[in-house]
Amino acid sequence: MVFREISRRSDMMQNGMRLQDKVAIVTGAGSGIGEATAILFAQQGAKLVLNDIDEGNGKRVLKKVKAAGGKGVLVTGDVSLEETAKALPAAAIKNFKKLDIVVNNAANFTQMGVERAEMSDWLKVFGVNVFGPAFICKYAIPHLKKAGKGSIVNVASMSGVIAQPDFTTYNASKGAVLQMTRCMALDLAPFNVRVNSVCPGCIDTTATKKEAVRIGISYEEWTRNAAVKHMLNRIGEPIEVANAILFMASDESSFMTAATIMVDGGYTEW
Repeated sequence: MVFREISRRSDMMQNGMRLQDKVAIVTGAGSGIGEATAILFAQQGAKLVLNDIDEGNGKRVLKKVKAAGGKGVLVTGDVSLEETAKALPAAAIKNFKKLDIVVNNAANFTQMGVERAEMSDWLKVFGVNVFGPAFICKYAIPHLKKAGKGSIVNVASMSGVIAQPDFTTYNASKGAVLQMTRCMALDLAPFNVRVNSVCPGCIDTTATKKEAVRIGISYEEWTRNAAVKHMLNRIGEPIEVANAILFMASDESSFMTAATIMVDGGYTEW
């Protein structure tokens, strides 16, 4: 029966139905990697619960999802708030009667060393990057367990595995995401719920544009400086990360859990 089910999944994926009839939550869907992921998932047949703290951006992406032939709803809110975390799985059940996939992509980019960071900075970055995914999963997991399967994809960062100057707050939060992923994978494996992570390198998003502003250089200069640190001598595009997230979310990665895919152009291996 197991091999028959795997064969059926393979046939569906070959027919371009990699997420057909799946219901997925995507946080931080209003721009960048989250936007690319939401649209790609819609193209692959998923029904979506989109989340973003910016209602305007969320509505804009929801229109793109529907234009791509997908179905979706938007839940606007800050994922660091438990009420938002609880609302996302609830929206999936209310609108689509089930939940299959959770993509924890929303991120806070508070970047500073410990000497300068205040308690409010630590709470801000850990609130979005760690507490948010943890509580979204807390309320999603009962539905995944009931279904007897599911996939959680946590978007971490190459910053979770390397040291960077004056990045301690952000890097610590992303390191926590990686360890949380491993622990959740172990706890949920008996229920056939897989938990994996994707680690982007430098990606062309609004966040990287803000980083250039933060350090006081043009985006063109920032891009040139970042590109040479990657083996491929360029920064990545959001769709390149979205493709990895799709793989981890889909049944193509059915024998993978507690794994990390580095989508970093070779940055961390050079």
